[in-house]
Amino acid sequence: MAETFKAIVAEKQDGKTVASLREITLADLPDEDVLVDVAYSTINYKDGLAMTGAAPVVRTWPLVPGIDFVGTVTKSEHADWKAGDQVVLNGWGVGEGHWGGLAQKARLNGDWLIPLPAQFSPRPAMAIGTAGYTAMLCVLALERHGVKPADGEILVTGAAGGVGSVA
Repeated sequence: MAETFKAIVAEKQDGKTVASLREITLADLPDEDVLVDVAYSTINYKDGLAMTGAAPVVRTWPLVPGIDFVGTVTKSEHADWKAGDQVVLNGWGVGEGHWGGLAQKARLNGDWLIPLPAQFSPRPAMAIGTAGYTAMLCVLALERHGVKPADGEILVTGAAGGVGSVA
C-alpha cells in the first residue's frame, strides 16, 4: 500500500471551491524533479482566496494551496539539489497554478528552490515567510531610489496585511 500523507486540497465541486484536509499519496503529486518533506508553510492572503474561492487565484484544479514553504529535499533529479538539502520556496505561481506547500510533501521544479540561508532554521524562516521577503524587497527598492533612514519616517499603507505588519 502506498504511503499517505496529509494535504489541504482545493477542488471545484458544483461550481464552488471546497478545501479539505485529505490523505494523498506521492502518485497524487505533480510530476516534477524535486521531492521535499515540508517542515513549515504559512497561510497568506492568496492561500485564503484559494481555499475559499473568494477571488479567482487558482488556475488549475485540484490544487494544494500554499505560496511558500521550507523543507528538506528527500529525492532529486535536479542537478542543483540532493537529498538532505534544506530549501525555501516562494513565488513561481505555487499555490495558484502549481501545487504548493500546505502539505507534508511537495514535488516541484527544482529551479524554483533556493537554499535555506545558514543563519536560519526552518521555523524562523517561515515566520518571516513571503510577507517578510516581500517587505525586504520593498526596503531594497526604496534604497535603490536613494531613500535613507536619515531621510525620516516612511508611511506604510496596508499595515494590517503581512507586508505592512513586517515593515
